[in-house]
Order: sequence, then C-alpha cells, then structure tokens
Amino acid sequence: MFFKKFLVVIAVVCAAVSLRPAHADIIQYDTSDPLYMLGAGDVLSESTVTYSDSILRLAQAGSYGINDRLTAGLYLHYQNDFAGDEDGFSSFDIGGKYRLAQAADNNYHIITDVLFGLKLGGSSHVRTPWFADSTYYAGLRFGRQFAGMTLSGTIKSSWIFDDARGMSYIDFIPAAYFRITPDWRLGADFDWRKATNPDYDREWLNFKIIRQYGRTQYIGGLGYEFEESELEASFKLNILF
Repeated sequence: MFFKKFLVVIAVVCAAVSLRPAHADIIQYDTSDPLYMLGAGDVLSESTVTYSDSILRLAQAGSYGINDRLTAGLYLHYQNDFAGDEDGFSSFDIGGKYRLAQAADNNYHIITDVLFGLKLGGSSHVRTPWFADSTYYAGLRFGRQFAGMTLSGTIKSSWIFDDARGMSYIDFIPAAYFRITPDWRLGADFDWRKATNPDYDREWLNFKIIRQYGRTQYIGGLGYEFEESELEASFKLNILF
C-alpha cells in the first residue's frame, strides 16, 4: 500500500518537471543524484549525522574517481547510544562502482552501474546483525537522468557467512530525484529489504531536501521504517574536490 502511494506521488511530480535529457553541466556537481558518478581524479567527501531511537550515528565516506567509469570508496560508521551501552564503531566498508553503460551508449539513454563491496563489522554489541563479522554485497543500479529529474532503481544482494547463523538479504530501491531550481533539489526512495531471516525484513521510506552551493551540498533527510515503526532524521554534507 505504501509502495503504491509512493509511486503515485512520483508519477504526479514527474508530470510537472522537464523530461528532456540531462546535460553534463546540470549534473556535474549534483552529488546527491542517485546515478551520480565521479569523474577521473575527483574526490567526494560525505559526512552524515543520523538520529533515531535514542541512537546517534556518525558516518564518513570518501570516494575517488579512478576514471570516468570506476570509483572506489571507504566508509566508516560510529554510533552513540543515549539509552544503553551500544556505543562504538559499527562497521568499516570498502566498496566501488563500475559504470557498465553511459547514457550515450544506447538509444534509451539508460545508465547502468555495478555495485560491489565488503563491510567489516565493528564491536559485536553495535553491529547489525550482531554476528556479522563481515558482509559481502553486490548489486546493479540503473535509470535515466533528465534535465529536471532522475529516476533510478537499485537491486543489491548482501551475504553474511557464519557456520551457525549465516544469512543473506536483498534490497530493492526505486528512487526519484528532482532538480526543482538550479540550487534546490528534492529526493525520495523506498528501500524494501527481504532477508532469509524474517526478523531483518525492512521497509524504509525516505525523503530528502538538498541545497547546492557550487561543489557543496547540504542535505536534510527524514525516513520512516514500517516494520519497526521507527522514525529517523539526518543531516548530510557533500563536498566535491
């Protein structure tokens, strides 16, 4: 039901924005675009603060454009629990993206990326699940960039290898992103997760608003998880070097 309403809202907004193909100068510094790809030699810093259920989470990511099709990144996550003792580093990620198809490579202007990475779990009392020493993931991201908006979908599969508690889960994430003015953007996505252990099934609906200043973006976000009835607020700072 919520997913259908999400799609209806996206369809209404799509009708109000420009569906002309996006030009490079429009998306060059738009680092919050769900299909954004770093150029060769570019460096992107992403700093995030998130609060939900008495837990403050801090994340820092750094990505480097090896060439116009391949990027590599490092991600560090820390959390502070104001209502308990779940404090510490929850994970350290190493990942990358490879662009299989540029918009100019096909008549439909569809972009296709491969996602891959490894997440190393932190302290056992803060990582999710607690037994996840390491999590491997791979996925496919695809969509199209228009002058006024971007539509995308991501399918990502993750595997946790453990002799007694091994599990896997898959995320399907449709997303819509709107360039309202040269300096303001709006975004929304729905993250539907299905796990081999139903306790870890999730349904996240997320919204964000972005203000652009040159190579810097300030992002405010709000998300709601339906399985656990959890509300999450976030602030993010993107700086492109």
